[in-house]
Amino acid sequence: MENILSVLVGTVNRFLWDYLLIYALLGIGLFFTLYLGAPQILKFGAGFKSVFGGLFAKRDKDDKSLSQFQALAVAISAQIGTGNVAGVATAITAGGPGAIFWMWLSAVLGMSTIFAEALLAQKYRVVSHGKYIGGPAFYITHGLTPKIGRGAARFLSGFFSIALIIALGFIGNATQANSIASAVTIAFDVPSPAVGIALAVLAGMVVVGGVNRIANIAQFVVPFMAVVYILCAVVILFEFSDHIVPMFNHIFTAAFNPESVLGGAAGIGMREAVRFGVARGLFSNEAGMGSTPHAHATADVKHPVQQGMAAFVGVFIDTILVCTATALIILLTDANLSGEQGAAVTQFAFNKAFPGFGSQLLAVCLTFFAFTTIIGWYYFGESNIRFLFRGRHLGIYRALVLCAIVLGTLGKVDLVWNLSDMFNGFMVIPNLIALFLLRKEIRAIYDDYLMQQKAGRDLSYQYEFHEFHDKQ
Repeated sequence: MENILSVLVGTVNRFLWDYLLIYALLGIGLFFTLYLGAPQILKFGAGFKSVFGGLFAKRDKDDKSLSQFQALAVAISAQIGTGNVAGVATAITAGGPGAIFWMWLSAVLGMSTIFAEALLAQKYRVVSHGKYIGGPAFYITHGLTPKIGRGAARFLSGFFSIALIIALGFIGNATQANSIASAVTIAFDVPSPAVGIALAVLAGMVVVGGVNRIANIAQFVVPFMAVVYILCAVVILFEFSDHIVPMFNHIFTAAFNPESVLGGAAGIGMREAVRFGVARGLFSNEAGMGSTPHAHATADVKHPVQQGMAAFVGVFIDTILVCTATALIILLTDANLSGEQGAAVTQFAFNKAFPGFGSQLLAVCLTFFAFTTIIGWYYFGESNIRFLFRGRHLGIYRALVLCAIVLGTLGKVDLVWNLSDMFNGFMVIPNLIALFLLRKEIRAIYDDYLMQQKAGRDLSYQYEFHEFHDKQ
C-alpha cells in the first residue's frame, strides 16, 4: 500500500513541479516584474532603508501589530530552513553548478511576486482576538468574491487553508524536525526520540505565547543564525580563495552549457540546471507559495508598499545571501563531487573546511534554521485555523503540531517529504490565481504609494478592515 501511495504521490509531484508550477511561478514573477516596473530593483535600496533604518526607533505601542522588522523576522524564520542547506546541495548535485545561476534568477523574479503577496496581505487583513491576521485565505475570500462569486472564492480559500495546514503545520514541521534529529544524532550522538521531545517542549513554550512571542524569538535568532552561517562562507572563501574565479566561471558557463564544464558523462543538461535551480530556489524563499504573507499582514506600517519592500528584502536574504553561502561552501570544497546526497553534501563541505568540528557546526546551524522554520510554519497554520474555525480548536491544532514534531524525528520520512511537496504545490495554485485576478488592486496600491512619494506627502493608507467574527 505504501509503495502504491509513493508512486501516486511521485507522479502528482512530477506533474505539479516539473511541468506546471515551476513555469507558473516564474511566469507570475516575470509578469509582476514587468507589470509593476521592477519594484524589486528600483525600490531595493528603499526596502533596506525601510526595514533597517528605523530598527531601533521607538514606535507607539500597538498590541494588534508587529513592527516591520518583527514581521520580516517571522517571515524569514520560515523561509530559512533545511531548503537552504539540503535544497541547495540537491540543486547542485542534480543540476550542476549552473543551477545556482537559475536559482538567483528565480529569486529576482520571485521578489516581485512576494511584493505583490505582501501588498494584498496588508490590504485584506482582519482583526482576530485583538491581533491583525491575514494571508491568502483572506485576500482570496474578500478580494475574489466580487470577481468570481462567494461560493468559488470560499472554495479556493478553504482549499488553500487546508493545504497549508497539512503542508506546513503538520507534514512540513515533521520533516523539519527530522532534519534536526538527523543532524544532531550524527554530530552529537543524541537519540532521535530525545531530540524530538526536546524540540516539542521548546516549540510549545514559544508558540503558546502567540505571534508576539514568536516574533520576539525570531527577531533575535534570525539575524544571529544568518550572520553565523554567512561568516562560515566568508571563512571558506579565504581558505579556498584560489578557487573563487574558476568557481564563478563554472556557475555561469554551466548555466547555459553544463556539458562544457561537467562533460557529457555527467548526464546534466541545461534543462536539469534550470529545473533544479529554479525549483529549489523557489522552495527555499517561498515566493508565490502563499506562506509568508501571513507574517507580512501583521506589520505596523504607514503604507502596504513598505511591507511589500520588506518582503522582497526577505527573499534577498534567504536566497541571494544564505543559499549562495551554501553554494559557495559546496563548490569551493568540491563537496558536490563527494558522491553524497542532500544535507550530507553540505556536511562533507563543512568537515573539509573545518576539520574536527565541521559536522557539529553544521548541526548547530541546521538546528537553528529548522527550529525557526517550525515556529514560523506553526504560526502560518494557526492563521488558517483561525480563518476556518473563527478562533476555535487552536488547542487541538497546537497539540497535533507538537505530536507531528515528535513523530517526525522517529524515522526516515521519504514519503512524508514527498507528501509535503505535493501539498505545497496544492497551496500555490489558488494563491497564484488570486494574485493574477487581483493584479489591478496590487497596481493601484503601488501607484498610490508612488503618487504620495512623488508629491512629497507623508505616507498614509486608508485600511478597510473586513468583517471577521470570532466564535470564542
